[in-house]
Amino acid sequence: MAFDGKSLLSVLLCRSGPRLCALPLTHVREIMRALPVDPVPAMSDFLLGLALIRGAPVPVLDCARLVGSALSTRVSRFVTLTLGERQLALAVDGVIGVRQLPAAALADIAPLLDASDDGLVQSIATLDAELLLVLRAGRMVPEDMWEALVAGDGEP
Repeated sequence: MAFDGKSLLSVLLCRSGPRLCALPLTHVREIMRALPVDPVPAMSDFLLGLALIRGAPVPVLDCARLVGSALSTRVSRFVTLTLGERQLALAVDGVIGVRQLPAAALADIAPLLDASDDGLVQSIATLDAELLLVLRAGRMVPEDMWEALVAGDGEP
């Protein structure tokens, strides 16, 4: 897929462990404080359990585990994602906000699942192919790009 130098994509930047993640805004439904989660026995360790969100049980995934870090211990926010008619929540340490990033720069940086082990990616593919597509559209934001964003020069 070719991008021109002027194409911008809207992303939600959030922290998960030591990593900064960029999630495509087209899939983000809502950001909220972390809610109580009821564990689901005998599930993958990236699935924290189910939370009651707007009256419906929603699966909550640990974003830190998905991106190749240890399980997060500082979850403060849920980012709910829309997957067709369904939704799920990513548990993250914090949300920085919405940013417009150059599509070409995003195409050149590592996908969100790049540091994940192959078994985890295969588990996601088996359980939910649509989730896998959304997570593959997300990106890890390198520190130099983050520093450029903080400096406000608009061209990471």
